[in-house]
Amino acid sequence: MRDAVVVVLVGAGMLLQVLASAGVLLMRNPYDRLHYNGAAMVGAMLTGAGVLVREGPSLIGTRAVLLAVFLLVSGPVVAHVTARAIAAREGR
Repeated sequence: MRDAVVVVLVGAGMLLQVLASAGVLLMRNPYDRLHYNGAAMVGAMLTGAGVLVREGPSLIGTRAVLLAVFLLVSGPVVAHVTARAIAAREGR
C-alpha cells in the first residue's frame, strides 16, 4: 500500500514538473512563463512527500522535506526578482 502512495505522489510530481517545463517552453511572453513557477513548486512538494513516505523520518526524508520547504519559500522570491529584472530591461 505504501509503495502505491509513493508511486502516485512521485508520478504526480513528475507530471507537474514536465507540464510546467512544457509551459515555460511554449509561452512567448516572459511574464507568462513566470506563472508556471507555481506548478513547478507543487511538483517539487509532491516529489518530496513521496520521498518522505518511502524513506520515513530518516536523513534522506528530512532532506527531502527541507528541500521542498526551501523551494516553497524561495520560489515566489525568484519569480518576483525575475519579473523586476524583465521590467527593468524593458525600461518600465
